[in-house]
Amino acid sequence: MIRLATEKDAPALLEIYAPYVKDTAITFEYEVPAAAEFAARIREIASFYPYLVCEIDGQPAGYAYAHRHMSRAAYQWDAELSVYLKKEACGHGLGPALYTALMDLLTLQHVRNFYACITVPNERSQRMHTALGFQDVGLWPHSGYKLGQWHDVAWYEKTAGSPCAAPLPLLSIHDLDRAEIDRCLSL
Repeated sequence: MIRLATEKDAPALLEIYAPYVKDTAITFEYEVPAAAEFAARIREIASFYPYLVCEIDGQPAGYAYAHRHMSRAAYQWDAELSVYLKKEACGHGLGPALYTALMDLLTLQHVRNFYACITVPNERSQRMHTALGFQDVGLWPHSGYKLGQWHDVAWYEKTAGSPCAAPLPLLSIHDLDRAEIDRCLSL
């Protein structure tokens, strides 16, 4: 089941996120955030963008969210997407399911460009993004230092809609019809 996250999900989602912070360069955070800080992040992002949780047997197995990619007005139709899964949930299609629901909702919000920032190498993430229609649009060499070494970051992009059409005004996730949200979240 995929559903919208709430602040109450913070402890369970933080449990999923913590190993990525402590043991990998997939995120460039050095310290695991406190539960209150993580709840505030969920609240802030979910005030406008989708923040999703995938549950298996009533327990969060992964989550995905989008946030504004850059702050200038001309970038308002761009969103950066992220997904994190429990280790044992990887390889079962949850990442693509979360991303698809996320992109469907963002499209309803009139977001046009989807971006992903991937510390490379990360073959699993690179394959997922490519399979979902993202294109590798650039590499930032040696752009993040974590776990005693420099890491490259690849940027992937996917565009929804016509590249020449004028954009529609952005809608908050809260402005969408609940039936449309539920349709996007159904697996």
